[in-house]
Amino acid sequence: MSTVEKTIDVDVPVRSAYDQWTQFEEFPRFMEGVEEVRQVDDRHCHWRTKVAGVRREFDTEIVDQLPDERVAWRTVGGEVRQKGVVTFQSLDEGHTRVRLAMEVEPEGVVEKTGDALGILDLRVKGDLKRFKGFIEERGQATGGWRGRVSPSDATGPAPTGTPTDAPRTTGGTMGLTGPAGPADDVPVIPGQADRSSRGAGAWPPADRP
Repeated sequence: MSTVEKTIDVDVPVRSAYDQWTQFEEFPRFMEGVEEVRQVDDRHCHWRTKVAGVRREFDTEIVDQLPDERVAWRTVGGEVRQKGVVTFQSLDEGHTRVRLAMEVEPEGVVEKTGDALGILDLRVKGDLKRFKGFIEERGQATGGWRGRVSPSDATGPAPTGTPTDAPRTTGGTMGLTGPAGPADDVPVIPGQADRSSRGAGAWPPADRP
């Protein structure tokens, strides 16, 4: 897998930056190549992308989500293999550091060539810049979801059927069902130490001094 890690500072409070990132269906507004993200339930999304003329569809599962700190995910079905985490660090009342780390398995000749040329690195950098412009221009998030997803809640493949009609909104709790599945399929970036309550070796780190 190829690893990419980028950081950007945004001029909004940590809650605004985090809340906006939880609005997954808004991703096409600032993520290059993302045509649609459809929310299936609190943990799962279905994606349609077009990169270098190649269309892909895949499903993702949130494996760790803590308000104002992090969102970690992995693919659980479809034509793409990736996993990653975005963390949020409050610098002061009006500024937030956003850090995105991903591991991606390039598919096909076009994507492997693009990876060799650093295209993924440029795309992630561009996505963060567009996210910064998007949230700073608005000044506040388009919505927010304050629920908690723990690694032990991960269940694997996304459910089929009609997506939930209830948007991710501030407050509320999650109705988690089904057996717990593996939750360790998330990236480990060399040189990082975990400072969270889950101990050494767990991902993602709390991103705190």
